[in-house]
Amino acid sequence: MPGTVLLLAASPVGKGCLVDAASVLPVLAAVPPAVLSGTDTANVVELADPLEPQAVLTRLRAAATAPGPLTVYVTGQLQLDRRQRLPHLALARTTPATVRYTALPWHWIREELRLRPTGATTLLLDLHADRETWEWLRAHPLDSGRNNAVYGRIAPPPSRRTVAGPAYMRNIATILRSGHRPPPEQLHQQALARVAAEGGATGADLVLTAPGPLPDDPHAVIADAVRSGRHADAEALAAHHERAAAQAHGPASEDALHWTEVRADLAMFAGDPVRSCRAWLAVATARLNAGQAPDAPAVEAAVDRAHHQWGRIGDAAAARELGAALAELRGRVPGRREGALDHVQRELNRLQTQG
Repeated sequence: MPGTVLLLAASPVGKGCLVDAASVLPVLAAVPPAVLSGTDTANVVELADPLEPQAVLTRLRAAATAPGPLTVYVTGQLQLDRRQRLPHLALARTTPATVRYTALPWHWIREELRLRPTGATTLLLDLHADRETWEWLRAHPLDSGRNNAVYGRIAPPPSRRTVAGPAYMRNIATILRSGHRPPPEQLHQQALARVAAEGGATGADLVLTAPGPLPDDPHAVIADAVRSGRHADAEALAAHHERAAAQAHGPASEDALHWTEVRADLAMFAGDPVRSCRAWLAVATARLNAGQAPDAPAVEAAVDRAHHQWGRIGDAAAARELGAALAELRGRVPGRREGALDHVQRELNRLQTQG
Protein backbone atom coordinates (compact mmCIF):
# COMPACT_ATOMS: atom_id res chain seq x y z
CA MET A 1 0.00 0.00 0.00
CA PRO A 2 1.43 3.42 -0.90
CA GLY A 3 2.31 5.85 1.84
CA THR A 4 1.64 9.55 2.20
CA VAL A 5 4.18 12.22 3.13
CA LEU A 6 3.37 15.76 4.25
CA LEU A 7 6.26 18.23 4.23
CA LEU A 8 5.37 21.38 6.15
CA ALA A 9 7.84 24.21 6.67
CA ALA A 10 6.60 27.52 7.99
CA SER A 11 7.89 30.62 9.73
CA PRO A 12 6.83 34.27 9.90
CA VAL A 13 8.08 36.82 7.43
CA GLY A 14 10.08 39.65 8.97
CA LYS A 15 11.63 40.29 12.35
CA GLY A 16 9.50 37.70 14.15
CA CYS A 17 11.22 34.87 12.29
CA LEU A 18 13.26 32.55 14.54
CA VAL A 19 14.17 29.81 12.04
CA ASP A 20 14.67 29.66 8.28
CA ALA A 21 12.23 26.76 8.04
CA ALA A 22 11.72 26.63 4.28
CA SER A 23 15.45 26.29 3.61
CA VAL A 24 15.24 22.57 4.40
CA LEU A 25 12.55 21.78 1.84
CA PRO A 26 14.86 21.54 -1.22
CA VAL A 27 16.94 18.97 0.67
CA LEU A 28 13.87 16.97 1.71
CA ALA A 29 12.36 17.25 -1.76
CA ALA A 30 15.52 15.67 -3.19
CA VAL A 31 14.82 12.50 -1.21
CA PRO A 32 12.87 9.85 -3.18
CA PRO A 33 9.24 9.70 -1.98
CA ALA A 34 9.52 6.03 -1.07
CA VAL A 35 12.47 6.80 1.22
CA LEU A 36 10.65 9.70 2.86
CA SER A 37 7.74 7.36 3.57
CA GLY A 38 9.48 4.05 4.16
CA THR A 39 7.06 2.38 1.73
CA ASP A 40 7.41 1.06 -1.82
CA THR A 41 5.65 4.12 -3.25
CA ALA A 42 4.38 7.36 -1.73
CA ASN A 43 2.48 10.54 -2.48
CA VAL A 44 4.22 13.71 -1.28
CA VAL A 45 2.47 16.97 -0.39
CA GLU A 46 4.72 19.99 0.17
CA LEU A 47 3.66 23.16 1.99
CA ALA A 48 6.28 25.91 1.94
CA ASP A 49 5.56 28.97 4.09
CA PRO A 50 1.76 28.67 3.79
CA LEU A 51 -0.29 31.79 4.47
CA GLU A 52 -3.61 30.48 5.82
CA PRO A 53 -4.17 27.98 8.66
CA GLN A 54 -7.34 26.71 6.97
CA ALA A 55 -5.37 25.80 3.86
CA VAL A 56 -2.92 23.79 5.97
CA LEU A 57 -5.83 22.13 7.75
CA THR A 58 -7.34 21.06 4.42
CA ARG A 59 -4.09 19.40 3.33
CA LEU A 60 -3.57 17.83 6.74
CA ARG A 61 -7.13 16.44 6.76
CA ALA A 62 -6.66 14.91 3.31
CA ALA A 63 -3.37 13.31 4.38
CA ALA A 64 -4.92 11.98 7.60
CA THR A 65 -7.72 10.21 5.74
CA ALA A 66 -5.45 8.63 3.12
CA PRO A 67 -4.94 4.87 3.51
CA GLY A 68 -1.53 3.51 4.35
CA PRO A 69 1.32 4.91 6.45
CA LEU A 70 1.56 8.67 6.94
CA THR A 71 4.80 10.52 7.67
CA VAL A 72 4.63 14.20 8.59
CA TYR A 73 7.78 16.35 8.56
CA VAL A 74 7.25 19.70 10.31
CA THR A 75 9.83 22.49 10.51
CA GLY A 76 8.99 25.86 12.04
CA GLN A 77 8.38 27.79 15.20
CA LEU A 78 5.86 27.62 18.01
CA GLN A 79 4.10 30.62 19.53
CA LEU A 80 1.34 31.01 22.10
CA ASP A 81 -1.84 32.88 21.34
CA ARG A 82 -2.49 35.70 23.79
CA ARG A 83 -6.07 34.70 24.53
CA GLN A 84 -5.80 31.01 25.46
CA ARG A 85 -2.04 30.59 25.71
CA LEU A 86 -2.03 27.48 23.54
CA PRO A 87 0.80 26.52 21.16
CA HIS A 88 0.43 27.31 17.47
CA LEU A 89 2.68 26.71 14.47
CA ALA A 90 3.47 30.19 13.19
CA LEU A 91 2.77 30.78 9.49
CA ALA A 92 4.04 33.42 7.08
CA ARG A 93 1.69 36.20 8.25
CA THR A 94 1.87 35.42 11.97
CA THR A 95 2.78 38.16 14.44
CA PRO A 96 2.62 37.94 18.26
CA ALA A 97 -0.67 39.85 18.19
CA THR A 98 -2.31 37.73 15.48
CA VAL A 99 -1.33 34.17 16.46
CA ARG A 100 -4.92 33.10 17.09
CA TYR A 101 -6.03 33.98 13.56
CA THR A 102 -2.93 33.53 11.40
CA ALA A 103 -1.15 30.49 12.90
CA LEU A 104 -2.04 26.79 12.93
CA PRO A 105 -3.25 25.61 16.37
CA TRP A 106 -1.14 22.62 17.32
CA HIS A 107 -4.21 20.82 18.65
CA TRP A 108 -5.60 20.78 15.10
CA ILE A 109 -2.77 18.40 14.18
CA ARG A 110 -3.60 16.16 17.13
CA GLU A 111 -7.32 16.19 16.32
CA GLU A 112 -6.91 15.37 12.64
CA LEU A 113 -4.62 12.41 13.35
CA ARG A 114 -6.46 10.93 16.32
CA LEU A 115 -8.40 8.21 14.47
CA ARG A 116 -5.42 6.85 12.62
CA PRO A 117 -4.35 3.44 13.90
CA THR A 118 -1.39 2.99 16.19
CA GLY A 119 1.81 2.62 14.23
CA ALA A 120 0.43 4.18 11.04
CA THR A 121 1.59 7.76 11.68
CA THR A 122 5.07 9.15 12.29
CA LEU A 123 5.84 12.81 13.00
CA LEU A 124 9.36 14.21 12.66
CA LEU A 125 9.55 17.68 14.16
CA ASP A 126 12.20 20.39 14.15
CA LEU A 127 10.68 23.29 16.06
CA HIS A 128 11.92 26.51 17.66
CA ALA A 129 10.08 28.44 20.33
CA ASP A 130 10.09 32.07 21.35
CA ARG A 131 10.91 32.91 24.96
CA GLU A 132 7.33 32.87 26.24
CA THR A 133 6.49 29.61 24.49
CA TRP A 134 9.73 28.02 25.64
CA GLU A 135 8.84 28.66 29.28
CA TRP A 136 5.34 27.27 28.68
CA LEU A 137 6.74 24.10 27.09
CA ARG A 138 8.95 23.41 30.09
CA ALA A 139 5.76 22.83 32.10
CA HIS A 140 3.42 21.54 29.35
CA PRO A 141 4.58 18.73 27.03
CA LEU A 142 3.63 19.23 23.39
CA ASP A 143 0.65 16.93 22.75
CA SER A 144 0.79 15.43 19.27
CA GLY A 145 -1.69 12.60 19.85
CA ARG A 146 -1.51 9.30 21.66
CA ASN A 147 -1.59 7.09 18.55
CA ASN A 148 1.36 8.72 16.80
CA ALA A 149 5.09 8.07 16.86
CA VAL A 150 6.77 11.45 17.44
CA TYR A 151 10.47 12.23 17.10
CA GLY A 152 12.37 15.48 16.95
CA ARG A 153 13.49 18.43 18.99
CA ILE A 154 12.25 21.81 20.17
CA ALA A 155 14.98 24.41 20.44
CA PRO A 156 14.95 27.57 22.59
CA PRO A 157 14.98 30.94 20.85
CA PRO A 158 18.28 31.80 19.13
CA SER A 159 20.35 34.82 20.04
CA ARG A 160 18.75 38.18 19.39
CA ARG A 161 18.78 39.26 15.73
CA THR A 162 19.75 35.73 14.71
CA VAL A 163 17.70 33.38 12.54
CA ALA A 164 18.44 29.75 13.34
CA GLY A 165 18.79 26.95 10.82
CA PRO A 166 16.69 23.75 10.94
CA ALA A 167 19.73 21.65 11.82
CA TYR A 168 17.81 18.57 13.00
CA MET A 169 15.59 18.34 9.91
CA ARG A 170 18.48 19.13 7.57
CA ASN A 171 20.35 16.16 9.01
CA ILE A 172 17.26 13.98 8.71
CA ALA A 173 17.15 14.89 5.02
CA THR A 174 20.90 14.34 4.57
CA ILE A 175 20.68 10.86 6.08
CA LEU A 176 17.70 9.96 3.90
CA ARG A 177 19.40 11.21 0.72
CA SER A 178 21.66 8.17 0.96
CA GLY A 179 18.64 6.18 -0.20
CA HIS A 180 18.37 4.19 3.03
CA ARG A 181 15.69 4.91 5.62
CA PRO A 182 16.56 3.50 9.03
CA PRO A 183 13.77 2.90 11.55
CA PRO A 184 12.47 6.24 12.91
CA GLU A 185 14.14 5.82 16.32
CA GLN A 186 17.53 5.22 14.69
CA LEU A 187 16.99 8.05 12.21
CA HIS A 188 16.17 10.36 15.12
CA GLN A 189 19.24 9.38 17.12
CA GLN A 190 21.53 9.73 14.11
CA ALA A 191 20.20 13.20 13.36
CA LEU A 192 20.61 14.30 16.98
CA ALA A 193 24.19 13.01 17.00
CA ARG A 194 25.01 14.98 13.86
CA VAL A 195 23.47 18.16 15.28
CA ALA A 196 25.57 17.77 18.43
CA ALA A 197 28.73 17.14 16.39
CA GLU A 198 28.08 20.31 14.39
CA GLY A 199 27.66 22.33 17.57
CA GLY A 200 24.03 23.02 16.73
CA ALA A 201 22.57 21.63 19.95
CA THR A 202 22.38 23.91 22.96
CA GLY A 203 22.00 21.18 25.56
CA ALA A 204 18.69 22.78 26.48
CA ASP A 205 16.73 21.38 23.51
CA LEU A 206 13.59 19.45 24.34
CA VAL A 207 13.97 16.05 22.70
CA LEU A 208 10.72 14.50 21.47
CA THR A 209 10.41 10.71 21.52
CA ALA A 210 6.96 9.15 21.75
CA PRO A 211 6.70 5.79 19.98
CA GLY A 212 2.81 5.68 20.05
CA PRO A 213 -0.02 3.51 22.61
CA LEU A 214 -0.69 -0.11 22.92
CA PRO A 215 -1.57 -2.48 20.04
CA ASP A 216 -4.89 -3.42 21.67
CA ASP A 217 -6.07 0.20 21.62
CA PRO A 218 -9.73 0.12 20.48
CA HIS A 219 -9.01 3.09 18.23
CA ALA A 220 -6.77 0.85 16.14
CA VAL A 221 -9.51 -1.78 15.83
CA ILE A 222 -12.01 0.89 14.80
CA ALA A 223 -9.61 2.38 12.26
CA ASP A 224 -9.03 -1.06 10.75
CA ALA A 225 -12.79 -1.54 10.42
CA VAL A 226 -13.16 1.82 8.67
CA ARG A 227 -10.33 1.08 6.24
CA SER A 228 -11.94 -2.23 5.28
CA GLY A 229 -15.36 -0.60 4.78
CA ARG A 230 -16.98 -2.16 7.87
CA HIS A 231 -18.56 1.10 9.00
CA ALA A 232 -21.36 -0.56 10.96
CA ASP A 233 -18.83 -2.59 12.98
CA ALA A 234 -16.79 0.54 13.70
CA GLU A 235 -19.90 2.43 14.81
CA ALA A 236 -21.06 -0.44 17.06
CA LEU A 237 -17.68 -0.66 18.80
CA ALA A 238 -17.50 3.11 19.35
CA ALA A 239 -21.10 3.16 20.65
CA HIS A 240 -20.21 0.37 23.09
CA HIS A 241 -17.29 2.38 24.47
CA GLU A 242 -19.44 5.52 24.64
CA ARG A 243 -22.08 3.72 26.72
CA ALA A 244 -19.45 2.23 29.00
CA ALA A 245 -17.80 5.61 29.54
CA ALA A 246 -21.16 7.29 30.23
CA GLN A 247 -22.06 4.64 32.80
CA ALA A 248 -18.68 4.81 34.50
CA HIS A 249 -18.05 8.57 34.41
CA GLY A 250 -21.28 10.28 33.34
CA PRO A 251 -22.58 11.26 29.88
CA ALA A 252 -20.86 14.68 30.00
CA SER A 253 -17.48 13.28 31.07
CA GLU A 254 -14.43 13.70 28.86
CA ASP A 255 -14.30 9.94 28.30
CA ALA A 256 -17.90 9.79 27.10
CA LEU A 257 -17.60 12.91 24.96
CA HIS A 258 -14.44 11.54 23.38
CA TRP A 259 -16.37 8.53 22.11
CA THR A 260 -19.20 10.75 20.90
CA GLU A 261 -16.58 12.63 18.89
CA VAL A 262 -15.26 9.35 17.52
CA ARG A 263 -18.79 8.42 16.41
CA ALA A 264 -19.14 11.81 14.73
CA ASP A 265 -15.96 11.14 12.76
CA LEU A 266 -17.12 7.62 11.89
CA ALA A 267 -20.38 9.02 10.49
CA MET A 268 -18.31 11.34 8.29
CA PHE A 269 -16.21 8.41 7.02
CA ALA A 270 -19.42 6.48 6.32
CA GLY A 271 -20.76 9.36 4.23
CA ASP A 272 -23.54 10.30 6.66
CA PRO A 273 -23.20 14.09 7.22
CA VAL A 274 -26.57 14.32 9.00
CA ARG A 275 -25.51 11.91 11.72
CA SER A 276 -22.05 13.46 11.93
CA CYS A 277 -23.38 17.03 12.19
CA ARG A 278 -25.92 16.00 14.83
CA ALA A 279 -23.21 14.32 16.93
CA TRP A 280 -20.88 17.32 16.74
CA LEU A 281 -23.72 19.65 17.74
CA ALA A 282 -24.40 17.41 20.74
CA VAL A 283 -20.74 17.47 21.76
CA ALA A 284 -20.55 21.26 21.53
CA THR A 285 -23.76 21.72 23.52
CA ALA A 286 -22.61 19.30 26.22
CA ARG A 287 -19.29 21.07 26.59
CA LEU A 288 -20.92 24.49 26.82
CA ASN A 289 -23.48 23.22 29.33
CA ALA A 290 -20.60 21.84 31.40
CA GLY A 291 -19.17 25.34 31.68
CA GLN A 292 -16.47 25.20 29.04
CA ALA A 293 -15.67 28.54 27.42
CA PRO A 294 -16.99 29.29 23.92
CA ASP A 295 -13.41 29.70 22.69
CA ALA A 296 -12.12 26.50 24.30
CA PRO A 297 -10.37 24.41 21.61
CA ALA A 298 -12.66 21.40 22.04
CA VAL A 299 -15.79 23.60 21.80
CA GLU A 300 -14.58 25.48 18.74
CA ALA A 301 -13.53 22.25 17.05
CA ALA A 302 -16.93 20.65 17.65
CA VAL A 303 -18.84 23.60 16.19
CA ASP A 304 -16.44 23.95 13.25
CA ARG A 305 -16.84 20.27 12.40
CA ALA A 306 -20.62 20.46 12.76
CA HIS A 307 -20.56 23.41 10.37
CA HIS A 308 -18.39 21.52 7.88
CA GLN A 309 -20.67 18.47 7.91
CA TRP A 310 -23.81 20.61 7.70
CA GLY A 311 -22.53 22.03 4.43
CA ARG A 312 -22.47 18.50 3.00
CA ILE A 313 -26.12 17.65 3.79
CA GLY A 314 -28.16 17.19 0.65
CA ASP A 315 -31.60 16.78 2.24
CA ALA A 316 -33.20 20.24 2.61
CA ALA A 317 -35.43 19.28 5.57
CA ALA A 318 -32.52 17.88 7.58
CA ALA A 319 -30.37 20.87 6.65
CA ARG A 320 -33.03 23.28 7.87
CA GLU A 321 -33.47 21.40 11.16
CA LEU A 322 -29.78 21.16 11.95
CA GLY A 323 -29.04 24.61 10.53
CA ALA A 324 -31.27 26.23 13.13
CA ALA A 325 -29.34 24.49 15.92
CA LEU A 326 -26.04 25.37 14.28
CA ALA A 327 -27.01 29.04 13.97
CA GLU A 328 -27.84 29.15 17.68
CA LEU A 329 -24.46 27.62 18.52
CA ARG A 330 -22.60 29.89 16.09
CA GLY A 331 -24.07 32.86 17.94
CA ARG A 332 -22.26 31.61 21.05
CA VAL A 333 -19.19 30.11 19.35
CA PRO A 334 -18.18 32.30 16.39
CA GLY A 335 -14.90 30.41 15.91
CA ARG A 336 -11.84 31.63 14.06
CA ARG A 337 -13.29 31.98 10.56
CA GLU A 338 -14.71 35.42 9.97
CA GLY A 339 -18.33 35.41 8.82
CA ALA A 340 -19.18 31.85 9.94
CA LEU A 341 -22.51 32.88 11.51
CA ASP A 342 -23.42 34.98 8.47
CA HIS A 343 -22.77 31.96 6.27
CA VAL A 344 -25.17 29.79 8.27
CA GLN A 345 -27.87 32.44 8.22
CA ARG A 346 -27.53 32.99 4.44
CA GLU A 347 -27.78 29.27 3.77
CA LEU A 348 -30.78 28.93 6.08
CA ASN A 349 -32.54 31.75 4.22
CA ARG A 350 -31.84 29.99 0.95
CA LEU A 351 -33.19 26.70 2.31
CA GLN A 352 -36.35 28.41 3.55
CA THR A 353 -37.12 29.69 0.06
CA GLN A 354 -36.94 26.13 -1.25
CA GLY A 355 -40.01 25.25 0.80
